[in-house]
Amino acid sequence: MKLFQTGHALPGRDTAVLSDACWHEVFGHRIGTVPPGSQVAYFAMGCFWGAEKLFWNAPGVTSTAVGYAGGSTPNPTYKEVCSGFTGHAETVMVAYDPERTSYDDLLTIFFENHDPTQGMRQGNDHGTQYRSALYTTTPEQAERASAAAAAFQTNLTASGYGQITTEIAPAGPFYPAEDYHQQYLVKNPAGYCPVHATGVTCTPN
Repeated sequence: MKLFQTGHALPGRDTAVLSDACWHEVFGHRIGTVPPGSQVAYFAMGCFWGAEKLFWNAPGVTSTAVGYAGGSTPNPTYKEVCSGFTGHAETVMVAYDPERTSYDDLLTIFFENHDPTQGMRQGNDHGTQYRSALYTTTPEQAERASAAAAAFQTNLTASGYGQITTEIAPAGPFYPAEDYHQQYLVKNPAGYCPVHATGVTCTPN
């Protein structure tokens, strides 16, 4: 889903908004590093501060970064993304060791820790940047993402929730967010970023 045609989105810029000197507060390497043997997946589930914390605490995850994906504007700023005129969603890049965890395990974290039926919002956070999305990097991920969504829909429906609005699409460019957004809840332990879990369990088929 492209929310804007390329010609109608903000122009962005050629240079990244993330500093080259930004290092991961949890894993201790440069932001965007994918350790050898790791695979990559992308998850958008509302505010990326809390979502990133969920994943860096998950067994088998080897790196994370927050940024912008799913839109048209290259290297957008946070303010530009919040304008709604980039098409991007707040997204977490997750690198993981497939010997220690699986994409299905990460999908469970994704679906159980936000409400994927809310469209362009999560709780009080409104806007296209807060939409639910899975940006897949392999055909297998795409297949597993669709299967997990179908399985979770059954459980959501039984619990009185509506239809899942999660966007499932091949990953395009991922643009890391500004330094201060990276591992925000390490730098700001009392930072506000609630998890909008439904309480419904997800077990991918």
